[in-house]
Amino acid sequence: MTDPDHIISALAALAQSHRLAAFRMLVEAGPEGLAAGVIATRLDVAPSSLSFHLAQLERAGLVSTVRAGRSILYSADFAAMNALVGYLTENCCGGGSCVSAADAATPERNAA
Repeated sequence: MTDPDHIISALAALAQSHRLAAFRMLVEAGPEGLAAGVIATRLDVAPSSLSFHLAQLERAGLVSTVRAGRSILYSADFAAMNALVGYLTENCCGGGSCVSAADAATPERNAA
């Protein structure tokens, strides 16, 4: 994921609260993923609305799907996620340490 248009598409897909929450939930779920109905229930989002959001994430290359019987399981594409984060941080701080002494002493900032 080094094409600027692809990066912009991925960031735009994540720049919406329901999509970001769904993506984070899928990251937490791991490679097994979750059915759309489970995600909709947990996020308290209408299934039709969630389908739209999941489609946006899939088009951006952040989510993949697999059919499991009558259900479709959604899972985070960890390679795409890591590539996106890698792209954003590849030239971080000119190769130096980006963590200040104050940030290193504040555990809650490191957990975010």
